[in-house]
Amino acid sequence: MIKKETVERILETARIEEVVGDFVHLKKRGTSMIGLCPFHGEKTPSFHVSPAKGIYKCFGCGEGGDSLQFVMSHEKYSYPEALRYLANKYNIEVEEIEVSDEYKAEADKRESLYITTAYAAKFFADKLWNTDEGRSIGLSYFKERGFKEDILKKFEIGYSPEEWTSLYDSATAEGYKQEFLEETGLVIKNDKGSVYDRFRTRVIFPIHNFTGRIIGFGGRTLKTDKKIPKYVNSPESEIYYKSKVLYGLFHAKKAIRERDNCLLVEGYADVLSVHQAGVENVVASSGTSLTTEQIKLIGRFTNNVTILYDGDAAGIKASLRGLDMILEEGLNVKVVLFPDGHDPDSYIQTFGASAFKTHVELNTKDFIFYKTEILLQDAANDPIKKAGVIRDVIESIAKIPDAIKASVYVRECSSLLQMEEQILISELNKIRLAKSKKEAPNQPGSNFPPPEFYEEGPPPDLFDDNRQSIQEDLPQEKEMIRILLSYGHHLVNWDDITDTYIGPYIVMNLNDVTFTNAALDKILKYYIQEVEKGTLPLEKDFLQHQDREISSMAISLLTSPYNLSENWYNMHNITVKNESDHLKSTVMGAIFHLKKKKVLALMAEKQREMQQEQDEANLMILVKNYMELKEVEKYISNYLGTVVSH
Repeated sequence: MIKKETVERILETARIEEVVGDFVHLKKRGTSMIGLCPFHGEKTPSFHVSPAKGIYKCFGCGEGGDSLQFVMSHEKYSYPEALRYLANKYNIEVEEIEVSDEYKAEADKRESLYITTAYAAKFFADKLWNTDEGRSIGLSYFKERGFKEDILKKFEIGYSPEEWTSLYDSATAEGYKQEFLEETGLVIKNDKGSVYDRFRTRVIFPIHNFTGRIIGFGGRTLKTDKKIPKYVNSPESEIYYKSKVLYGLFHAKKAIRERDNCLLVEGYADVLSVHQAGVENVVASSGTSLTTEQIKLIGRFTNNVTILYDGDAAGIKASLRGLDMILEEGLNVKVVLFPDGHDPDSYIQTFGASAFKTHVELNTKDFIFYKTEILLQDAANDPIKKAGVIRDVIESIAKIPDAIKASVYVRECSSLLQMEEQILISELNKIRLAKSKKEAPNQPGSNFPPPEFYEEGPPPDLFDDNRQSIQEDLPQEKEMIRILLSYGHHLVNWDDITDTYIGPYIVMNLNDVTFTNAALDKILKYYIQEVEKGTLPLEKDFLQHQDREISSMAISLLTSPYNLSENWYNMHNITVKNESDHLKSTVMGAIFHLKKKKVLALMAEKQREMQQEQDEANLMILVKNYMELKEVEKYISNYLGTVVSH
């Protein structure tokens, strides 16, 4: 058991923003930092870190705690494991006292697996650098391919000898248990009970987890015999899950955050070569097809992924559809194609690091547009194939959760496909409708009408809403910005929300709202820009702004000609609530009034579209959208205490 004094030192030393920052891409927001929650899927940040208080809190799923709790929850570590992780991070020597054998066996099971893989990595590295066989076969192979010693040592590259039981004999002689060697896949036990090394006569690529511990290995044969698999990888174990690991991420995560982009390559050697070229924001999918878990792992650091393809056209076409799931997770995808016969590794070895960087810079293309171009080339003038291409492209666009981004792609692809935009929108709607029905055919609370609803068209009163005519949104937008400027620097003091300023809170709640007034929109964008820099703008920053449009609007919002004297209130014995004393109702009321106005405008637009729509499938989509908007309006109105007619 770790001594109490050591535990206290670890907890005093660990900084929450540094610990969480190893796993989550954090951005400064006033005195707090925010990012996408690693404990539940989300597209809008609700995960807050308070460096001053040393805690984190997700307002989406409710997870919260200190540095130690974060490591335990995220890495599924026990209390001692999390303490050791933090101690290692901050170079703190761990002092322990004796505990019972039973407790130690239970607590150290996972640790034993980690220790076993760490030993194996050192064994392989030693064989590469310090034996005749390792130097003549393994090291010469890497040097012939242009790899430098510092890169090989950085990634802890090794070599497994040709002997059948070299690792097994060495490990067991050192006291490592056979059960752990088997469980980590380092040795294999056959039906006859014989044990032998899995990675014999291969160069070894250790696979690190998110925190830098070795969890598995990839072994490449140097023999030309086609009957021998080129690569052999560790099997899954209690510490290694292929679908949740990206090779090189431990070494790349800092660069990915800094460059706001992740380069994705195919193989281990590609990662090493690109690193050696001075580009460190690169990972590989660790010998598996790209998985949703791996994509979410990338999404913690950046929303941008660039796929580096080799020149194999057939392989590229086969992988295009698989990349749709990156779009589905809300990430932006670009691709870079290398000339025939070259992958990133061979291109760098042939033309050099500088040429590689230039090639990537000049040949990066948007994935959707690239997919459209390559499929159109394949279709040539065949109308049937072209129709298939159109549907294939629209299916990819339908994966994008951001409606605005999807609409931009539809517009651009309509030109590339030489197809009317409205036809593509219609096809997109059909795909989304089919997906909606498939995912939730009987979802409770759904207001989507049954099929028979559409036989005679929508009900006649659908277009006959007696709601008051919708006026422009200016009053609500003005009120929202007035509150932002007046109270943005105050702390939120409701719903147990701590260490969060009202300004960033308002901005977060307006991420789905577009302002129609140009001056007000300019103020909002300036506010967001300053918050992104880590500063919290005050009233005076807008009143004294050099942009006359901003300062004039701020003056107009923050001053009023309608001020009654205090004597008037006293004379009439009237008590008036101070909005600064009731900030929750002030702020939330303004947000919901503005959102309600926007929703009413959207409903009116849908009504007009439904009256003009002739296509039955499109009409179904419009009706569904209208009824979803009506549910949103009902929710907002209930919050505001108003009544919506049914």
